[in-house]
Amino acid sequence: MDTVRDVLIWIANNVFGQVAVLIGLITLLGLVLQGKRIEDIVGGALRATLGIIILFVGVDLFTGGLSSFQTIVSSAVGLEPPSSDNTLDDFLASHGGTVALIITLGFALHVVLVRVFRAARYVYLTGHLMFWISVVITACLVEAFGDLSQPVLVVVGAVLIACYWTLQPLWMRPFMRRVTGRDDFGFGHTTSSLGLLTALVARPFGDPERHSTENLKLPRQLSFFKDVNVSTALVIGVILLVAMAFADDRVVAEAAAAYDPDIDPWAWGVIAALRFAGGIAILLYGVRMFLAEIVPAFKGIGDKAVPGTKPALDIPTLFPFAPTAVMLGFVASTGTFLVLLGVFAGLGWFTLVPPMIMLFFGGGAGGVFGNAVAGWRGALIGGVLNGVLLAVGQAVTWGMLGTTAPELATLADPDWYFIAWLLIGVGAVVPGVWPIPIAVAAVTVGLLTWLSVREGRREREERERAEREAESAEPAEAGGTADAATAPGAAATDTAAPAGSEEPPRG
Repeated sequence: MDTVRDVLIWIANNVFGQVAVLIGLITLLGLVLQGKRIEDIVGGALRATLGIIILFVGVDLFTGGLSSFQTIVSSAVGLEPPSSDNTLDDFLASHGGTVALIITLGFALHVVLVRVFRAARYVYLTGHLMFWISVVITACLVEAFGDLSQPVLVVVGAVLIACYWTLQPLWMRPFMRRVTGRDDFGFGHTTSSLGLLTALVARPFGDPERHSTENLKLPRQLSFFKDVNVSTALVIGVILLVAMAFADDRVVAEAAAAYDPDIDPWAWGVIAALRFAGGIAILLYGVRMFLAEIVPAFKGIGDKAVPGTKPALDIPTLFPFAPTAVMLGFVASTGTFLVLLGVFAGLGWFTLVPPMIMLFFGGGAGGVFGNAVAGWRGALIGGVLNGVLLAVGQAVTWGMLGTTAPELATLADPDWYFIAWLLIGVGAVVPGVWPIPIAVAAVTVGLLTWLSVREGRREREERERAEREAESAEPAEAGGTADAATAPGAAATDTAAPAGSEEPPRG
């Protein structure tokens, strides 16, 4: 038993926990199932893997700047992080193996659901979020029901996570079609609740065609803002330099010295903004590179191993479709959060910690989804909603996870909060843990069954309609032939110009 557990933990840590390895293996499998030549298999798998590596090089480049940004903004507003009884490190030290087992068993159950139900068409492939959402569910179960045994935690957590991974890309499918204009991959990320809320709230406020962020008309003197790299560097530079002006000089000096001990802090601020923009450019290049390989390669899996399936992928896959919306959403998200930070502190409610990475990715996603339903106004609304959800979620959820991993509240995407509120809230009223996975599994299976039946009926109706149209066309063609055959001169024509004759008939 220990050997099986060790193998499953190894798989979780070294396959699901390493996104580049996971995407590379999936691409390799898809190309093999399509019967591609060896050079295409090796080249495609390596290009997809390199695309992920390049993507994360970009992420590392600009998230390093975001970490410094967060430190400086916290200093500028005089923040002290909230206190807690336990830490995330302590929780992972005691429950890290459980989390790994939940990921492995949960993914197996997820693939079974996708294989059995025709409507469950997306395989969730966002590896790092497989880890984090499993940590969130484990912490919530422990908070709600005490320190359950590892087998109970693994089974319950795996059922819950499998249902979430299966359903989440489905409820985002209509909005992904609006964003990408196609349906060859899905959205697999824990900001899905933000996407749904943005689409609902922003829809009445604009037209996605007339007001699209990518079609904004700017004065000639400001036309450089249409280049997302230039606008990113300028916007981030202004925000960072303003924050530096109000921050503690020692904090700014330490951030600059970490980059170069001899650099002037203000010069470092400019360089940090440029590095942030460079990181975004690298990220977008990596996204395009791995999408060009994973999407066609996954057809092999969709045709052979798990028929009809498509990959559900990470949030940066949205960014190339509306890069200006990404920046609008990020700026609106950050501004909203900082305003609420001041409000919460002034009222003595909670000391918020600016989660710059979530403000960027979530704000960018809110901007893209908002732009898809209402143009630039929707992009701003999506960013504002992300800032509100992160601020309120952080303040509410920190105490709810106080005895397990409260830092999850400052690292969270919106879905984390809704899952935590739901699990801990239900746990307060149900007598034991088992009703929760049973109810969630029943709802998931029932919903997938209904969707599958409806999809099958629609396909049947379309097939029957096509057959009726084909049958109605056949008599018309036959009638036309008969009319031609009995027309005056037809016989003479046939006699004078036998088949294959190139000479026209003579009268």
